[in-house]
Amino acid sequence: MAGISFKNVEKTYENGVTVIKDLNLDINDKEFVVLVGPSGCGKSTTLRMIAGLESVTAGELYIGDRLINAVPPKDRDIAMVFQNYALYPHMSVYKNMAFALTLLKEKKDVIDEKVHEAAKILGLEEYLDRKPKALSGGQRQRVALGRAMVRNPSVFLLDEPLSNLDAKLRTEMRSQISKLHQRLGTTFVYVTHDQVEAMTMGDRICVMNAGVIQQFDTPQVLYDQPKNLFVAGFIGSPQMNFIDAVVEKEGDGYALKFDQTTISVNRSELADYVGKTVVVGVRPEDLHMEKEYFKGGNTIKTLVDLDEMMGSETLLYLAYEDAKIIAKVPSPCPVHTGDEVELAINTDRIHVFDKETEEAIFN
Repeated sequence: MAGISFKNVEKTYENGVTVIKDLNLDINDKEFVVLVGPSGCGKSTTLRMIAGLESVTAGELYIGDRLINAVPPKDRDIAMVFQNYALYPHMSVYKNMAFALTLLKEKKDVIDEKVHEAAKILGLEEYLDRKPKALSGGQRQRVALGRAMVRNPSVFLLDEPLSNLDAKLRTEMRSQISKLHQRLGTTFVYVTHDQVEAMTMGDRICVMNAGVIQQFDTPQVLYDQPKNLFVAGFIGSPQMNFIDAVVEKEGDGYALKFDQTTISVNRSELADYVGKTVVVGVRPEDLHMEKEYFKGGNTIKTLVDLDEMMGSETLLYLAYEDAKIIAKVPSPCPVHTGDEVELAINTDRIHVFDKETEEAIFN
């Protein structure tokens, strides 16, 4: 078993700065978990603690049932793939991939078998005699993956491995890494700041901010049921729109009053918020121009600041009250920059947050 458990783990540097605060996280054996968040949120430090490249200041860190706080990196049965590939420029692809096994004094025929097997899986067989400088960025990244694979580790650690690649290569490598995980059946922990990578690759995603886990769940749950404003704004592209509204009583139900309009929302969770300001979250795809969505009367009118045709969809950038919002509508779009537009809000899919605590009231 190669699950990973953090129990009340903290990381404080010698200058007194604490970057990880009381981290409790359980990663299952053979799971693909993505650590995601903005720069400085602690995701790479968390990964480096698993690798043994950073020490644990307090708490306990386990791989399987084994406490590894004081275990040297070489004895943790992990392999790490770095952002900059970290290949030896003077060695061939074959020797780069075989290097760790050579240090372990494996037999030459065993090394040869493992290197060629990994090269076949990664499509590197014809490049084994080349030096890294003769390879493209995507090929170098595959060599780095192959070097990790030949060790047959219990845990793969990947630290922003695709950030140096162009958009097309990133998409290709995302699918290759996902297939590799399925083929190897090994625990993968992957760090990225790119939420699109996180959403497309992870079995579960750990969203971090300021050294604290904000939410740890499947991509679908994070998207549909964000626990707070941070997760709601971080997960999704374009990000969720946020508009302040005052909660009012409306007959047996409730309403959310913006400056220019009021929308009916029959949710009992709003009972304690009557007369208070809350934050309403609306995904760009839940603002509609089609007339069939206008039956409930929950619409807003505003001007289009900018329209961006993205192929099958158009993004409309709008100024509504004090908020800047984005609508994602089908192409071709009949309105353009400077036009007035009326949009219906899909109230079945809105999210409402407490303005003070920033926690979700309902999704």
